[in-house]
Amino acid sequence: MKATEHTYEVLIIGTGFGGQSAALQLKKRGIDDFVMLERRDFMGGTWCQNSYPGAQVDVQSPLYSLASEPYPWSQMFAEQPELEAYTHHVLTKHELANKVRLRRTVTELRWLAERCCWQVTTDHEVYFARSVISAQGPLSNPLIPDFANQDAYQGKTFHTNQWDHGFAYSNKRVAIIGSGASAAQVIPAIADKVAQLHVFQRTPHWVMPRPDRRFPAWFQRLLGVNLFYQTLRKAIYWGLEWRVLAFKYSKTLMKLFAEREARKHLREQIPDPELREKLTPDYMIGCKRIIVSNTLYPALARENVTLHDKNDGIARFTEQGIITTQGTELELDLVVYSTGFKATDGALGFDVIGRDGKRLDEVWEDYPRAYLGTTMPGFPNLFLVTGPNTGIGHTSAIFVIESQMYYIMRALTELRRRHQRVIEVTEEAEQAYTDMIHREMAKTVWQSGGCESWYKSKSGKVTAMFPGFSFVYRLLAQRFRAKHHQFSNGERA
Repeated sequence: MKATEHTYEVLIIGTGFGGQSAALQLKKRGIDDFVMLERRDFMGGTWCQNSYPGAQVDVQSPLYSLASEPYPWSQMFAEQPELEAYTHHVLTKHELANKVRLRRTVTELRWLAERCCWQVTTDHEVYFARSVISAQGPLSNPLIPDFANQDAYQGKTFHTNQWDHGFAYSNKRVAIIGSGASAAQVIPAIADKVAQLHVFQRTPHWVMPRPDRRFPAWFQRLLGVNLFYQTLRKAIYWGLEWRVLAFKYSKTLMKLFAEREARKHLREQIPDPELREKLTPDYMIGCKRIIVSNTLYPALARENVTLHDKNDGIARFTEQGIITTQGTELELDLVVYSTGFKATDGALGFDVIGRDGKRLDEVWEDYPRAYLGTTMPGFPNLFLVTGPNTGIGHTSAIFVIESQMYYIMRALTELRRRHQRVIEVTEEAEQAYTDMIHREMAKTVWQSGGCESWYKSKSGKVTAMFPGFSFVYRLLAQRFRAKHHQFSNGERA
């Protein structure tokens, strides 16, 4: 394995929206000595990778985009092909391809104290960088649960994140394991094409109507006008932001507005009382991710679709398919895992060894934690995009990513301004921030709503979500506090 001789000022892991945002901000500040590593053989991240049938964003497109990059979206909630086109538009416009190294899977980050830089080991090369921005995304490492006799199955299997478009599922017998956001999009997209569809649901989700609409040509032209685009973004943003009041401060609001609408949606679309009971959650709305769909319930009500709830789950696999806990033998041609991602524990997917040999997996043994969800004591010059407690349940994740950039870029700028080589958050600052996060989290529906979700780590703490208004997070990220950091030229402070 060869090592690059050059030490980059910044190395970015990932080429999705997080990596693109970081690259654009670096270029804006005249920092051109950076490289972007991408483990796949194509650029673009989530919306280029997740191309399963029915894939569509759950946040209004004008807000689910980079603030500096207006785009003539064709509909309110963009579908995957348009999101992929937008991604390529940004990459091409800003000539980022020449910064990208494809097929580079990062296996280890190691801090080299004597050189004040990170050694980044991939499966092809070793790179060196003064600072690292890890932007591979929290929903990039698929999770496939273990089932009895799983390897015996002789049919086709894949995760929604790795959809095999070469497999013709039409008129086939298909099972989907999982009933979350991805499954809720796949099910309606394929239900009328397959012979049989078996959906294995561990717990039901609350489902709200999707207020989608196509944009006429004149409106699309307006979206290309920056003033109109920014005004529309702000209107959508503040229209969504009030929902934090319900997520965090008022269970009554959740029941009066969100749950009432969700129950009405369920009654209107599922007339069968037995099926409706299977689809009715027993926890407070918002505790798990809310599904936004007008087509899921009608698909589940089709004659060729069978919903298996927790009382009729998977007992074991066979060579031909699945035997349920009720003893039903299902012969299947395809099993689709819509079982989520390693979004909390093990989210990075590679080893990180910081100062004095400190390992991130050991630091995070209890639960993942980071100052502003971005940086940790003992790991100098390392910044996580969409790190612990930066998830947002009510608005655009890109808003939070761009908020993190305020902090990351200020940290890098401070290094230059102070003529220093190392920046590291103090243990006291990180501890105080983490204590605040989990003190506030206790007030939220994610912690006290009566459900288990991927928002929680194995510790039981909610480590995926930020417990408050997204504009509060932005204010925290914008206000760089030098006293919360140590600067040096490599010597221990």
